[in-house]
Amino acid sequence: SFFKPNIDTKGRVVRAACGLLSLIAAVILWEHRVAAILCAGSGLFMLFEAARGWCVARACGLKTPM
Repeated sequence: SFFKPNIDTKGRVVRAACGLLSLIAAVILWEHRVAAILCAGSGLFMLFEAARGWCVARACGLKTPM
């Protein structure tokens, strides 16, 4: 299955931290709506990856360092 978990706990923690930082950036950039929406969308997607234990890059066959 494409959505099969493919990252370990360390990868999940890193993705969750990056997701939270992206959401914080979205709040800071709120005056620039397009940038804020892009940051929020990517942050939410990273939190989804962390929650599922799944990485889209690894699912597509790319090797990631973690």
